[in-house]
Amino acid sequence: MMKVSDVLEHKKQMIKNKQQEQTRPVHIIAAEIEDTWPKVNYAARPYLDAMHELININDHYAMDRGTHIVAYFLSNASTWRGDDARRIKKELKAMMIVATDPRYI
Repeated sequence: MMKVSDVLEHKKQMIKNKQQEQTRPVHIIAAEIEDTWPKVNYAARPYLDAMHELININDHYAMDRGTHIVAYFLSNASTWRGDDARRIKKELKAMMIVATDPRYI
């Protein structure tokens, strides 16, 4: 019979593995955004530029956390619409959930 501590450790390991299965690097996503959004909104531009410098959503750019940069980008990207926009925004939101949910940390 497994101890409670063993079960908890196993769950922590599973969560850690899930976090490591992060999708694409943020700079690759940023490049796709550039390709699919011809006239990037002026308010989203600085955050998209910063995203080009990030590999992981937990990285830092200057004094900002990657999660904040992505959140600010998403809040300023409301004018970006279409199938690509929906797909990529969904991917970024999923990355943010994993990065900010205490169960995954």
